[in-house]
Amino acid sequence: MDTHEITDRFLRHFEGRGHTRVPSAPLILDDPNLLFVNAGMVQFKPYFLGEAPPPYPRATSVQKCVRTPDIDEVGKTTRHNTFFQMAGNFSFGDYFKEGAIEAAWELITKPQSEGGFGLDPDRIWATVYNDDSEAAGLWRKLTGLPGERIQARDGKDNYWDMGVPGPGGPCSEIYYDRGPAYGREGGPVADEDRYIEIWNLVFMQDVRGDLSPKLGHPPIGELPKKNIDTGMGVERVATILQGVENVYETDLVRPVIGRAEEFSGRRYGGNHADDVRFRVIADHARTGVMLIGDGVTPGNDGRGYVLRRLLRRIIRSTRLLGVQEPVLQEFAKVVRDTMGPTYPELVSGFDRINEVVRIEEEAFLSTLTSGSRIFDLAAEETKRGGGDVLAGDKAFQLHDTYGFPIDLTLEMAAEQGLTVDEAGFRTLMDEQRKRAKADAAARKTGHGDLSEYRKVLEQHGETEFLGYTDLQAEAKVVALLEDGQPVRSVSAGKKAELVLDRTPFYAESGGQVADTGVLLGDGVELKVLDVQKVVPGLFVHRVEVVDGEVGLDTRLTGSVDAHRRLSIERSHSATHLVHAAVRGAYGKRAAQAGSLNSPGRMRFDFTTPGSVSADVLTEVEQEVNDYLQTNVEVNSFTTTKDKALELGAVALFGEKYGNDVRVVDMGEYSRELCGGTHVDRIGQLGLVKLVSDASIGSGVHRVEALVGSDALKYVRKEQLLVSQLANTFKVPSDQLPGRIEDVLTRLKNAEKEIAQLKTQQVLGSAGALVDKAQEIGGVTVVAEVVPDIDGNGLRALASDIRGRLGARPGVVALFSPAGEKLSFVVATTKAAQDKGIAAGKLVPSFAGKIGGRGGGKPDMAQGGGTNPAGAADAVTALRSAIAGIG
Repeated sequence: MDTHEITDRFLRHFEGRGHTRVPSAPLILDDPNLLFVNAGMVQFKPYFLGEAPPPYPRATSVQKCVRTPDIDEVGKTTRHNTFFQMAGNFSFGDYFKEGAIEAAWELITKPQSEGGFGLDPDRIWATVYNDDSEAAGLWRKLTGLPGERIQARDGKDNYWDMGVPGPGGPCSEIYYDRGPAYGREGGPVADEDRYIEIWNLVFMQDVRGDLSPKLGHPPIGELPKKNIDTGMGVERVATILQGVENVYETDLVRPVIGRAEEFSGRRYGGNHADDVRFRVIADHARTGVMLIGDGVTPGNDGRGYVLRRLLRRIIRSTRLLGVQEPVLQEFAKVVRDTMGPTYPELVSGFDRINEVVRIEEEAFLSTLTSGSRIFDLAAEETKRGGGDVLAGDKAFQLHDTYGFPIDLTLEMAAEQGLTVDEAGFRTLMDEQRKRAKADAAARKTGHGDLSEYRKVLEQHGETEFLGYTDLQAEAKVVALLEDGQPVRSVSAGKKAELVLDRTPFYAESGGQVADTGVLLGDGVELKVLDVQKVVPGLFVHRVEVVDGEVGLDTRLTGSVDAHRRLSIERSHSATHLVHAAVRGAYGKRAAQAGSLNSPGRMRFDFTTPGSVSADVLTEVEQEVNDYLQTNVEVNSFTTTKDKALELGAVALFGEKYGNDVRVVDMGEYSRELCGGTHVDRIGQLGLVKLVSDASIGSGVHRVEALVGSDALKYVRKEQLLVSQLANTFKVPSDQLPGRIEDVLTRLKNAEKEIAQLKTQQVLGSAGALVDKAQEIGGVTVVAEVVPDIDGNGLRALASDIRGRLGARPGVVALFSPAGEKLSFVVATTKAAQDKGIAAGKLVPSFAGKIGGRGGGKPDMAQGGGTNPAGAADAVTALRSAIAGIG
C-alpha cells in the first residue's frame, strides 16, 4: 500500500465517523514556542486551550511536521527523521477515551479490502500511563487485547504536554510487533526496535503548571472539556504495510536515494558510511523542499539557518559519495514528484523552490572554496608547529562560520595526515547547543497566564468588530483586568485592560498597528493606548483612565483617532500595491515575508532568491504611483478560501486561514486575502516614496516607504538638500553628481599624497634607528618605541630597517603607541632565521607586557595590544628573549 493511499484511507475512515477533514497547516505558524510545526495538534491548539471556539466538534488531518533537535544524528541510524507526516483525529469536548481507542483499532485491523490497514491483531500491543486502569480496561473490553499485551509506563513515555504550562494528559500508544528477527521478546518496555510505535492517543484532560507531570509532578487542574489528540506516524505505518526495513525504503523516500545512486554510481546497502550519506540526502531533501515550499529561505539564524544546514549537509554528503556537480535541483524534482500529489503547493510553487536551492548551492560551493583555504592554513599552521592534531576550535570555526560538518573536516584532515581534536570540538558544540536551548526556553511563553481572558471569551463570546465601516460606536464594558486579573472598576490615573462587547478599534494584526483614540461615558474618559487580540476573537483595549471611574457594564462611546487611522490605511493599501509591483517584477517567487503598516510609513519584506536591483525598485515605485492615478475603488468581500484563490487572490506564506476569508480587491492589479483596513479609493494614497531598501538575510529583502503627506514632506526635504548642495558647489542641481565625484576624486588623490609624504617621513627615520642597534648574542637588534605610526607605515619602516642590516643576523621590533592601543611589528633577516630566530615565535616573549596578541611567519609578525604603557617593558623582554636564544 503506497503512502498516499495510507493517508487517504486514514482521512476517509474518520470522515466516515463525523470528522471534518482539515488541510495541513503550513510548517511556519505564528507561535513563539515553535520554530516549526512539529505535531498534528499545533493548528488546533487554540481550541484545546479554549482561546477560540472550535468550528467543528471533530476533525482529522494529515499534518506535515519538522523536528530538528539532533540534525547531526540523522542518517547514522534509520530512526531519525527531520520531516514526517502525522495523521491525526481530534475531538474537542466530544468523544473521549472509548471513542479514540475504538476508532484506532478498527482502522488498523480492518481488512484492506474493506478500507482498513489489515494489520494482524495478534501483533498489536498497547501501553498506558502508570495507573490509567480505565484505558487498560477499555483496551481489553473494546478490542479483546489480552492483559499481557497492555503495558503500563511512566510519564516520560506515556504523558504528553507541550513543554510549557498548558493542556496535557495521559496517553496510550499503539505498537506493532515486527517479529523475533528485530529484537527480543517482552513488548515495548523491552525493545522498541522490534515493537515499533505507530500511533499515540492523547487523552487531553489536565492543565499542567510550571512542573510537568511527565516528571511525576501533579497537574494543577482539569480542562473544562476533555479532548482527544492523536498522532499516527504515516511513514512508520508505510514501513510495515510496504514490508520494508525502515522509513528510508518506503515509496516516498527511496526515490531520492535512487537519484543519489544514479549520481554517484554507488549502491545503498553497500557499506555503512555510504548508507549514512544516502539517508542524510533523502531526509534533508524532503525537509528542505517542504520548508522552502512554505516560505523559508536559507539564512544565518532561526528557521533560515536550519534550512541552510540541511541543504549544505546534502551537498557535503554527495561530495563524500564522489559527486562533484550540482545536485540540489535534481533532488528537489524528485521530492516534488513524490510529495506533490498530497501537497500540490510544491508543484505550483516549484519555480521558486528550484531557484532557492540553485542559488544556495552555488553560494555554498563558493563557501567550500573559501573554507578549504581556511582549512589549508590551519593545517599548515598545525604542521609548522610540529603537531599532527588540528585544534578543536579550528574545527568548530569551520563548522560554525563556513558550514563544514565535522566529518568533512575529519576527511580533509586525514588526507593531510592529521587528526582532529574531536573532544574539543564536541565541547564547543555542546556549549553552543546549551546556548541555543536556553534561547529556545526563553522564547517559550506558556499559556497559563491567559486563563482569565479565556473565561471572558467563554462568558461573553467574541468581540464584534465594527471598524471596517464605523470609527465611532457605543459599547458596553464586559470585562476589566489589571495585571491579567479581573477587577470590578478602575479609577482615574490608573491603566488597565478593558473588553467591550463591540468596538470600532482595530486590534494589531496582519502587520497593521492598532488604533488609538478615546472612550467617553457619563463622567468618565479613557484614552485607548493599544488594542491586542490576547486570545483569538477577543479585542483587549489597553487604556488609561483620564477622568472618573469605569466599571463593569459601563456604557461608553468609542472614537477612533480618524486622522491616524486613515494614515495607517494609506500605508496598508500601499503595501498591497508594492507587493503587486514586486511580484510583477520578480514573479511568484517574490513572496511577502512580513510587513509593518504604521501611520504614514510602511515596511515590506519579501523573499527573492537573487539580488534586488535598484533600477527595478525605481520601476516599482513608478509603477505604483502611476497606478494611483487611476483612483480605482478598493473593495472587500468575504468568500471561501478556494473561491478566493480561483479569483487570483494572493495568500501569504505562514498565515493560517479558515474556510471563509476576506479579500481586498484593488482592481485587477492587486487582490489579496487580508483582514486589515484600507482606503476607499487608491487615489487617497497621494504619493508612495521608497526611502530605503536592504537585504535582511539570505533571500529576504526589505523596502520601506513613506505614504501620503509623509512622502511629500520627505520629497520636499530632499529637494531643499539638493538646492543647498547646488548652491554650495555653485552648479545647477543636474550637474551635482559630476561635481561631487570630481571633488571626491581630488580628495582621494590628496589623501594618497599625504600618505606618501608620511611614509617618506617615517622612512627618513630608519637610518637613525639603525644607529641605535645593539648587538645581543651575535644578533643585531633594533628594538624601539616609535609613537603614532599606523600599521602600514610600521611595516614599511621595519622592512626598510631590515634591508639596511644586510646579511647580518638581525631582528627589528617596533612598537607604536596611539591613544589607548599599541601596534607592533617584528621582522627578522634571513641570517637570523637560519639561527632559529623566527619573528612569530618572539611575540609571546613580550605580548603579556602590552596586553597584546599577534603572530605571523618566520620573517615578519605583527599584532596589537591594549597597554601602551608597557611598550618599554616589551622592548626589554624582547631583548632578553633574543639573548636567551643566542
